[in-house]
Order: sequence, then structure tokens, then C-alpha cells
Amino acid sequence: MITSNLLLSKKIGLLSKLSMLSLAALALLPLSASAQETVEWTTLGGDFAHTRFSPAKQIDRDNFEDLEVAWTWDGSSFEAQSGRSTPSYINGRLYTVAGARRHVVAIDPQSGETLWTYREPNTERHQYSMRADYGKGVGYGVVDGRDVIYIISPGFFLTALDAESGNPLEGFGKPVPIEGFPDTGVVDLLADLGHPYDPYKGIPLERGYITSSSPPIVVNGVVIVGNSAEQGYHQSRIENVPGDMLAYDAKSGEFLWKFNVIPQPGEYGHETWENDAWQYTGDISSWAPLSADPELGLVYVPTNGVTIDYYGGHHPGDNLYGTSLIALDVRTGERRWHFQMVHHDIWNFDTPTAPILLDVMTPNGMTPIVAQPTKQGLVYTFNRETGEPIWPIEEVPMP
Repeated sequence: MITSNLLLSKKIGLLSKLSMLSLAALALLPLSASAQETVEWTTLGGDFAHTRFSPAKQIDRDNFEDLEVAWTWDGSSFEAQSGRSTPSYINGRLYTVAGARRHVVAIDPQSGETLWTYREPNTERHQYSMRADYGKGVGYGVVDGRDVIYIISPGFFLTALDAESGNPLEGFGKPVPIEGFPDTGVVDLLADLGHPYDPYKGIPLERGYITSSSPPIVVNGVVIVGNSAEQGYHQSRIENVPGDMLAYDAKSGEFLWKFNVIPQPGEYGHETWENDAWQYTGDISSWAPLSADPELGLVYVPTNGVTIDYYGGHHPGDNLYGTSLIALDVRTGERRWHFQMVHHDIWNFDTPTAPILLDVMTPNGMTPIVAQPTKQGLVYTFNRETGEPIWPIEEVPMP
């Protein structure tokens, strides 16, 4: 148990505001006489519901001014610059990512000591990632009673690490045919997207581009993987690969399913892509974090728009599942429901943050809802099991 004199363990959410160049632990003086229960922060948003809420009470308005720096963790040796990562606090340790190589780092929260680090071997597909220093954090799961840290790299590999030692998880994934990669613990995500690629160079850039910034989410023994594309306002070509969702067994790394964010022939929503644009354009990535309801067995996916933010002449139609919220079955990848916030999005109104799950009292009684904030300044709310809007949503045709 972390004793009460180390406030880093009691208010881990505060760390998201601190640069990785100067990750500071805070101590309250004078010391409290009694220890409190530790409060863990196991996902990017604190919990599966992405509430970013902690019941910790040790820091409050009365003693906030008494905080002093206990230690500083310096990420400069990892070339950490952006400070985008929110550390996770799990079983008495901090876990985070740092720098463009997205080093995985375990830190002792009492002393600030680096306990272990892991760095993925270099690849050309990592070097051209436009999201290299965008790492937001790590995923977490338990395999046979052992804590496991999961990371998606800029090169688009999924790695599972033993949380105690930092070693790649035995029996997870397959050997990667690149010098320096471990024999176990890694999944090459490009292998399951269905596009031609070179293990070292990645997908040919003339075909498209895919990488990652948010961590995976581990739900009911399944690792669900989102992705990122080149920033839409920088894109200069209409060709791209879709940001399809992928899922893997948390213990073995076995590929479980893929959800096509651009519906293929015969799939629901395929008719929303006119002029055969589904064949060559893409994006619709889930660069924002994911949320989940383990009891319902659902993962909630907020999506980006189609390739090129402010021009849509090459992809007429409503373009499902662009700028949408999608509820997928964790085990099968089946779509349970979806809602598209913007049809044929050419305004860069991509869904920018994880949906938030709450249980609230409505005229129908206690209702499980999901609330999706948007760039429109609107929060869309649905019954998170059925997808029914909590309040009526009127769709108005626009010129």
C-alpha cells in the first residue's frame, strides 16, 4: 500500500496536466497521521467509463496550497516533448509512455525511480509516423493473475509486457521478421488489416497511412485496437486505408475480429458510399480513446471523418461510419448500434474524445447512458445498450 504522504498515488489524475519532461510527484506537508486506501487509475480515463473521476480525498481545497514537489521524473533522455501521456497507477506502480519512440516506462511512485523501460526496435514505418510523439498512455489487463501492460506503437505494432519485469509476455503474438524484435510479446497489426505491406517499411505511402496515438483498451480478455491517420488537414491525396478496428485475445495475441469502418459490399451502410469511393479512400480512424461497458460486453468507438477534412467531392454520400459513435460487441466485433453525428463530414467535426458512460435517472427510471462530446459544442446522449437517444434528435437537411 502507498502511504498517505505520497499524494501522487492519491491524485493520479493530476499527472495528466504535467509534462513528461518534468513528471513531478507531490507531497503534502505536514504528513497525515493516517493512511488511506490507494486509488488506482487503470485506463486512460481512469476507468472503462472514461469518467476521469477519483474518489481520493487526501487533496482538497483546504490543503492544495501546501503541496510541495517530492521528486521529478525527467523524460528528456527519451526525447519526451509533447507531454500527452496520462500515467496509469496500478498495484503501486506508475506506467506511462515517453517520446517519439514511445518508450514504455515503469516508475516507483514513492521515489520517482525508473524501474524498467521497453523500447520497440526501429523501423522505417515508425520513422514516418506523423503521430510518433502523440502517445497518450498504456492499456492494462490481467492474464493468469499477472498484470500486463499493452502498448500500440507509432509503427503500428501491439506489444504486451509483463508489468513486473517489463519483459515481453510469453506466448503472446508471433515472431516479427525484423532484426531486434523479441520472439514473443508482439503482434504486427498490419498483418490483419488486409493490405499489402512490408514488415519494415509498412503500407506503401501511395496506398495510405496508418499509425496510433491512443492506447488499446482491454475488456473481458479482449484487446481492442484503434488507430490514427495523418492529420486530415495535412492530407494531400484522396487515397488512404480505412481505420478498421482490430481485436486480439489478451493472453495469446490471437486475432479475433476486424470491423470495417468503411462498409464493404453486402455490409450495412455500404450504400452510403457513392461513386465506388469505398474502394480507394479511407481514414475514419478512432484516434480518440475508447470506452467500454464490460457487463454489456460493448466497446464504444468514436470516429474521425473521411480522408481530407475540408473536401468531399471524391466521396459523395453519407459515408458511414465517418464522424460516428459505434457500439461493438467485444467478443465478436458485431455492430450493436451506431449514430452518425455528421453525414458527409467536410468540416473537421471528427469525434475528439472518448465517450463517457453514466447511469442516470430518467423518466424511464435508472438508465445506462453514453454521452459523446463533440466539436459542434453538442453532447449526444444515448441509452448505451440500445442506442436510443435519451432526448429526441432532429436531423435537418443542409444545403
